[in-house]
Amino acid sequence: MKAITVRTIETKTHPQTKMLFWFLFAGSRGGQNRIRIMSHLRETPRNTNQLAQDLGIDYKGILHHLKTLEENNLVTKLGKNYGATYFVSPFFEEGQQVFDEIVTKLKKVGGPEYSR
Repeated sequence: MKAITVRTIETKTHPQTKMLFWFLFAGSRGGQNRIRIMSHLRETPRNTNQLAQDLGIDYKGILHHLKTLEENNLVTKLGKNYGATYFVSPFFEEGQQVFDEIVTKLKKVGGPEYSR
């Protein structure tokens, strides 16, 4: 498997944004699920239950990833508790080129698990 580094990302975005995206989506456990969550939220805002059903991931797992994404300002939440709807944040929208580039590079070296 070919190694990918943050320096190989070509998008003109703040280096710390690149590093954050790299860590959350490729450099840590659960990155694959966070990629899938963000890809779904880009299409349509959803609540936790909808994401769990759409992605086939345990509800508590989705909650964990959404909490991580929210703490890092990549998603915003409207509402409270069970019915809260999640949206991609303006911060994510600014850096979505980095996200797309990371996903593309991971598909090249990581195989089919990143192409869902």
